[in-house]
Amino acid sequence: MILNIILVLIIAVLGVKLYLHQKKCAEQKKKFDGVVEAMSDINNIITSVRYGNLSARVETSIHPEMKNISESVNRMIETLNDREQMIVEYQSELTGQYKLLAALFNSLSDGVLVLDEKYVILRVNAKIKKWFKKDDIVGENIFDYIKTLDDKDIIDLKNDEIFIKGIKDLYFKASVRQIKGKEHDDKYMLVITNYTNQKEIDSLKEDFVATLTHDLKVPIIAEANMLEFFLQEKFGTLNDKQKEALENMKASNKELLDLVQIVLETYRLKEDEIDLNLEKISVKKFLNIVADEMTYIAQKTNNKIVVIVPEDYDIEIDFLHFKRVLKNLVNNAILYGKSNTDIEIIAKIVNEKSQIIVKDYGKGISAEDIEKIFNKYFSASKKFRKIGTGLGLYLSKKIVEAHGGKLGVESQEGEYTKFYIDMELSKKEA
Repeated sequence: MILNIILVLIIAVLGVKLYLHQKKCAEQKKKFDGVVEAMSDINNIITSVRYGNLSARVETSIHPEMKNISESVNRMIETLNDREQMIVEYQSELTGQYKLLAALFNSLSDGVLVLDEKYVILRVNAKIKKWFKKDDIVGENIFDYIKTLDDKDIIDLKNDEIFIKGIKDLYFKASVRQIKGKEHDDKYMLVITNYTNQKEIDSLKEDFVATLTHDLKVPIIAEANMLEFFLQEKFGTLNDKQKEALENMKASNKELLDLVQIVLETYRLKEDEIDLNLEKISVKKFLNIVADEMTYIAQKTNNKIVVIVPEDYDIEIDFLHFKRVLKNLVNNAILYGKSNTDIEIIAKIVNEKSQIIVKDYGKGISAEDIEKIFNKYFSASKKFRKIGTGLGLYLSKKIVEAHGGKLGVESQEGEYTKFYIDMELSKKEA
């Protein structure tokens, strides 16, 4: 009997435990199912966000057991939404800037192209499309549309004249710069400028100056002849002061005639190539002739012209043209050099070529001026209150180049200036 009671009690206890265990499992299952459902909802929300729906949110009240995760997901979505708004604003600003730059790019009066290393066109502005008479030119080679003087390479263009094929009545210049930046090192920007109006103005100005100087030359020569008559005392005897005054007038008249002659020579140079009458002459003899003709002018500033030729040799030159070059260089040395110093004219053979040097120990030339000293109409005369046209060195360079030579300059401010002419020796000498 007792055993039966104990057995019933055991069975009752086990039954209670089994009931409690089943109840607990049911609760856990229910909780697990809730978690699974919550994760499914969160996954659906994340998928929706992935495809751009940043207004979606996880309902935290439905699945309280996943509240922390749901709130974290919602905060993440809000952050993404904020970032998207920022990106939209940035995109809007960049689009506005791009449109502004594009408008500026297309409204430029100059033509602008972007080229790759093979000179293939990558981008152009509206002016280029108009000049090239074609809208779709991206991907084509620039040489299909332009031609450079002497077939000069595109990357070497620095305000050089070019021709646009199919256009005969306009004049163009072009410059190229490499685009900086790691991603653009192999790209170049070509800027083409229409300078037709400027060329026409320059042509009118030069024609006017040439006509004026030609008309001035006649009375200047007449004045020179009259002064010579006075100095020869054909109108009566002169005292020493009168002779000195007339000599000064004669010197001034000669300077004025030289200026007029330089202007006329420059104009002729523009109209025609320099016509050279070459002759062979001893370099020492030639330099001594130049020195003798310039000694009178050098004496006014107590300068001494020294000719230095360690070894004589022959050069082949147009005597009159080349003498004009040397006299211009010596005259500049007198004008801008120091008084009471030597002006050296040196001739020597360097690397089997003739080198003629005119060196003065004077004011020197600044680094800024030395880059443009051979430019047309550039003159340092105004700085030192001298008279000059700014054409002497320009004309000299052209004459030297017509001889196949090179005219260059070296200078140190306050110490010296050295002009040098490098050219081939005469055929026999070489």
